[in-house]
Amino acid sequence: MAQRGGIRNGAGRKRGSSVYGESTKALRIPKSLLSLVEQLLERKKISHLSGHSGVFLPTDTAKACALPLYAVGVSAGFPSPADDYVECSLDLNELLIKRPAATFFVRAQGDSMLGCGIHSGDMLVVDRAIEATSGKVVICALNGELTVKRLVRKIDHWVLQAENPDYAEIKLIDELDAIVWGVVTNVIHAL
Repeated sequence: MAQRGGIRNGAGRKRGSSVYGESTKALRIPKSLLSLVEQLLERKKISHLSGHSGVFLPTDTAKACALPLYAVGVSAGFPSPADDYVECSLDLNELLIKRPAATFFVRAQGDSMLGCGIHSGDMLVVDRAIEATSGKVVICALNGELTVKRLVRKIDHWVLQAENPDYAEIKLIDELDAIVWGVVTNVIHAL
């Protein structure tokens, strides 16, 4: 009787032969993030097949919407007469998004980052092209869950640090599956 199962030389999928050009790993994804992850994987597949590398997070081509930008500042103290002088038109896409192909948006949840002005429900502008160095506020996939924290280098290790004393820092150790998705560049906060 022929042997069944076990390791056979030359059998199975070759390393790097997936449509993504690299090894893959099974991962449980929250339903609320499924659409984003599917778009991300499609962009990655397209970038691999077309020979492009690097940035592949989904971004929609934003339509320009230029609005008037007044040349005078607005006083936060005593009011001053406003000039009727329009300096130029301002497109918020140009102001908030430096690299559209590397930029995505994510909504903050919770109160762990109140100390740096990020409130629950705020929209975060995230740039994947910026290097995640110590002191930057980052979006990190931590054991499959997205979180926003400040990345801090300690003497011999890295931590994800909340900006709220009610939350403990998270030491980045080998046992944690942590991937930095990008650096938060702007916070869109409704009053």
